[in-house]
Amino acid sequence: MTNAVRDVEVAVIGGGPAGLMAAEAAVIAGARVTVFDGMASVGRKFLLAGKGGLNLTHSEPSVQFPTRYGTRATLLKPALDAFGPEAIRDWALALGVATVIGSSGRVFPSDYKAATLLRRWLHRLRAQGVRFVMRRRWRGWSDAGDWLFESPAGPELVSAQAVVLALGGASWPRLGADGAWVETLSARGVAVAPLKPSNCGFEVAWSAHLRERFAGAPVKPVAARTVDRPAIRGELMVTAYGVEGGVIYALSAVLREQIALVGRAQLELDLTPDLDLATLTRVLGEPRGARSMATHLKRKARIDGVKSALLHEVLSRTTFDDPAALARSIKALPVRLTAARPLAEAISTAGGIQFEALDERLMLRAIPGVFAAGEMLDWEAPTGGYLLTACLATGHISGAAAAAWAMRGREEKYPA
Repeated sequence: MTNAVRDVEVAVIGGGPAGLMAAEAAVIAGARVTVFDGMASVGRKFLLAGKGGLNLTHSEPSVQFPTRYGTRATLLKPALDAFGPEAIRDWALALGVATVIGSSGRVFPSDYKAATLLRRWLHRLRAQGVRFVMRRRWRGWSDAGDWLFESPAGPELVSAQAVVLALGGASWPRLGADGAWVETLSARGVAVAPLKPSNCGFEVAWSAHLRERFAGAPVKPVAARTVDRPAIRGELMVTAYGVEGGVIYALSAVLREQIALVGRAQLELDLTPDLDLATLTRVLGEPRGARSMATHLKRKARIDGVKSALLHEVLSRTTFDDPAALARSIKALPVRLTAARPLAEAISTAGGIQFEALDERLMLRAIPGVFAAGEMLDWEAPTGGYLLTACLATGHISGAAAAAWAMRGREEKYPA
């Protein structure tokens, strides 16, 4: 048995950064907004993302910034132009949160905390009149066309002039985004690309020795590259199942697609990015006398610990006897990846509502008056502020468009 239908003007379903920004844009435009979320509180993944320092956006030039979204760069550019990195920094400052640019160009709140920004944001949203209804999971529509939610008290129905869907992808489902919406929207004729892990770890068939001795060990500095992609410098971590970390995440899209195509992907690691091949070959060829190879590598190339273990994992014994071959292998150590880690473990999600299913306002062509934003759209980007920027930007666009749609309905319902 359902309760009476709750009548709202703009419903935002999903309380992550895209949904909260949609709510703010809609209420600023003059709409009455209610946010529904399946969890007990909003912004849970936002808080998790900020656990080690909230990376809001990136400071790189505006010409280069959209290219981080690959094949979706052109489609996302209008949203990024309307609410991009500079607008995000101004928005944070208006909340009383100054931002700083790190050495990598990433932009953080000055206290590096997500909680402060979220607390002030929610306070402002409530002051603006946004209502929050928690523990409500969207389950589709009733026979009469109302929005059906599962609540602690049983099914609830909502009637809305306009709706923004900001339900996230399917990574970290324990925080609320489980991808259950895919089947629901597909059944209504919305084109949805399959959800895939992005910014994820990959599996490698390590030996028991490497797993037991070096799982959790960071490899740095290191550079990594794969087919048709330039080397990316940073760090990675050896795990019990394989590899993860910044340079892996940056290459995750191409690695994932290689595996889907041929069942494996090859990663090449440069374990000495500060030494060129000629220099490395020369120093490794110097006499080592009574020193062991391990000591020689440590002294001449600063290779020991997990880096040394990786060499022994991959290379034959004869390679260590040939300085030129050893140098080449250190500069391009092949590591075979066999599978991406499960979607539930990924930082973000690729796939989602295809842009062909949306108009320029991010409204679903198959369901007029329903808009979408954030990670449930079919785009992906590396970490570094690009994920959050696109979520906020698409939320800003869809929220303002939903308000315009709803208020047009208000004028028709209550003409002057």
